[in-house]
Amino acid sequence: MVLVGWLVELSLPSPPLAVMSSFAATLALLYARPESPMAQPRNVIGGSVLSALIGVSLWQWLGSGWETVALATASALLVMQITRTLHPPGGIVALLAVAGPQDLHELGWRYALMPIASGCLVILAVAVSINTLARKRPYPHRWW
Repeated sequence: MVLVGWLVELSLPSPPLAVMSSFAATLALLYARPESPMAQPRNVIGGSVLSALIGVSLWQWLGSGWETVALATASALLVMQITRTLHPPGGIVALLAVAGPQDLHELGWRYALMPIASGCLVILAVAVSINTLARKRPYPHRWW
């Protein structure tokens, strides 16, 4: 989380703790249930990045009302199901793209890359190290 917090801080002048909450939920999946389909790299990266793109798109199109928050979260869930990249923290990622602070909105499409994709990659690298090397259990079960 320290590395992810640093990445978020590089992206946003005043990093919202809410962005960290999506990564905390991802960490819980990767370390507590690494065998879960939702904890595999395809889901972690695909679900989070797609959700960020959906949230940013809807925010740019409709603004930041509660209706847009609901639509972004539901749309992210639908797209993750269609693409078989279901990752529950993706809902938080989409929600934040709509309801987050102004400095997050100023990132626009970059939000999907930094901090979201880069944070997921850091978390995955640590999860592979911890689960495979320290805990002696294979992770991931499949990469893609």
